[in-house]
This record gives sequence, C-alpha cells and structure tokens, in this order.
Amino acid sequence: MIEFGYKIQTDRQIDYDSNNRRILEFVRRNEPSVDWCMSCGTCASGCTAAVSTDYSLRRLIILARRGMEDDILESVYRCRFCGKCFNACPRGVNTRNVIYMMQLAATKIANHEI
Repeated sequence: MIEFGYKIQTDRQIDYDSNNRRILEFVRRNEPSVDWCMSCGTCASGCTAAVSTDYSLRRLIILARRGMEDDILESVYRCRFCGKCFNACPRGVNTRNVIYMMQLAATKIANHEI
C-alpha cells in the first residue's frame, strides 16, 4: 500500500437520532437546573477531580445533551463532591445534584432499570 502522507479520519458527526438521551431526561426530571447550564466551563476550572483525571462536569453535561452515554459512564464516578463547581457556577446550577443524578442514572442503566 502506498502512503501519501495523510490518512482518512473517522466520521465525527453526531447522530442525535440514534443516541440515547435517557441520562439527560433522568437528570432533568430530578434536577431541572441542569437546563440553566450554558457550558461556560467555570465549574471545570476549579474542579478538584480535574487536577488528577480528565473529569469535567461541563463535558458530562454536553455529552448528556448529545446522548453519548458510553462516554458519560466512563467518567461520571470521578467526582469527589467537593462543591467547588457549585460555588463557581454563575447560573446557579445545582451541580452537585446534577452529578449525583448522573451517577444514579448510570447505576440504574447498569442494573437495567431505565
């Protein structure tokens, strides 16, 4: 095979119709303030878990909106519930409860309850 110095990248489009948004719907039912999030990243800037891992609440909320639950399940349990994100949020999102609800939804998914 001849190499020309480049390779074709995999498709990065998000198919919203095929993704499952059950985590977001679960969180919305139990913590409606998640819809106030504007993904500014202020919560992620002071995150204790983000110092030692690739954890980001901003990223989790974006993934939930996209319906990419496999990526959420991979890192949702890294939160240490320190509360820095709650204090930093300019919109008043109850971030600790959002994280808790995401963890609860992940547990329910693992147990085939939702």
